[in-house]
Amino acid sequence: MRWTPGGNSPDVEDRRGEGGGRRFGLGAGRLGLGGVVVLLILSLVFKQNFFSLVGIGGGDTEAAPAGPVTASPEEEKLKQFINFVLDDVQASWDKVLPEQSGTAYQHAHLVLFRDGIESACGLAESATGPFYCPGDHKVYVDLGFFQELADRFGAPGDFGQAYVLAHEIGHHVQLLLGTEAKMRQLQGEHPAQAKELSVRFELQADCYAGVWGSSAAQRGELDPGDSDEGLNAAAAVGDDRIQRMTTGHVSPEAFTHGSAEQRSQWFRQGLRTGKVSACDTFAAP
Repeated sequence: MRWTPGGNSPDVEDRRGEGGGRRFGLGAGRLGLGGVVVLLILSLVFKQNFFSLVGIGGGDTEAAPAGPVTASPEEEKLKQFINFVLDDVQASWDKVLPEQSGTAYQHAHLVLFRDGIESACGLAESATGPFYCPGDHKVYVDLGFFQELADRFGAPGDFGQAYVLAHEIGHHVQLLLGTEAKMRQLQGEHPAQAKELSVRFELQADCYAGVWGSSAAQRGELDPGDSDEGLNAAAAVGDDRIQRMTTGHVSPEAFTHGSAEQRSQWFRQGLRTGKVSACDTFAAP
């Protein structure tokens, strides 16, 4: 992806040096490395803290002290990339959202943290992966996730990283359009359909990420192969792939984000059309 390093976005909050994080206590040692890996992947999939179920990240942990931000050159470069992508995604929605929906876009913030930090949605922990909190209109990201995306999920490349960020901003777009509130209402009225509604909600955010990708392509920001990187990242975090990694079998009834095929299909839909109207996953078969 073609980007310019060195910028600092006013919408990025670097809170990596704050003391809101946690250290693993004895529970992590008792669990073993293999168990920690399984719980990490499950937490990324379902966006719940599975470590707390075995007493890790709960009572046997202690708060990490606050301190200055220290980072490797590689991490600082990744931070600059995130600043660029966030600004680019939101500048795109500044134009696209009012033009295509008549709704003004309002900027979200992105919080960089390490280990854990408090959010309006509760404790944000690195084990849960990047997420958007509608309570404070912020995306929470531990930079370590992007190494996991490349190494464990087999999705390297900067445009794959950009897809993840654009997906989370897609949730912010859903909040601004009222989709998030409608989806929560429907889940309350039809609890048996809660997981299906969640899948459609997540797939729409994938499509919105593609809408931004289409805009970036039109502005000449994508290199050859970038679209494939993004599609690979979308497929890599499909529920079926992660279930197979963690349990050895696939249970579609437990999906919350969609299959690898569904996620890449809807990301491609946004890339191909560049249209918000083409992302109505709730009306799709």
